[in-house]
Amino acid sequence: MPSQVWQHQVYGALKAAEIMQISYVPDAGHAHLIEAAHADPAVRAVPLTTEEEGIALAAGAWLGGQRAVLLMQSSGVGNCINMLSLPQNMHMPFFTLVTMRGEWAEFNPWQVPMGSATPTVLTAAGVHVRRAESPDDVAEIVAASAKLAFDSQVSVAVLFSQRLIGAKVFTK
Repeated sequence: MPSQVWQHQVYGALKAAEIMQISYVPDAGHAHLIEAAHADPAVRAVPLTTEEEGIALAAGAWLGGQRAVLLMQSSGVGNCINMLSLPQNMHMPFFTLVTMRGEWAEFNPWQVPMGSATPTVLTAAGVHVRRAESPDDVAEIVAASAKLAFDSQVSVAVLFSQRLIGAKVFTK
């Protein structure tokens, strides 16, 4: 299945979950979702300077009666450690989609440690972790995970495997 098909389905799952705010730190793995959010007049796309701002934005959205999702890369999870206590202490939903690095055909050794630690770090911070490996399953996983986050008011992360999104390549 071409990547734009599953990515289009993921955006449809976000819309079906009534997500109105999409925050992100620019990332090639999320490029389709970012472009779709900017093109959608019903959605507010918010670029961030650092990932933990997205957790605060999600809290503000929830307090204002809206749903938000944070798009980030696995390396950004390390930037969020302290801020992940906010949704726990507020008993509010938090939903994030994380593109993985440091896995499949990784060229950058600096990405490997956080890529390996991401599921453990998120779980230790009280985040329910789901993993999407197949283009055929990713939209369903996103939809079910959004339902879990917003209906149960818990933190949920969906990890998009590096094999799913495609390995980045170094260009000279």
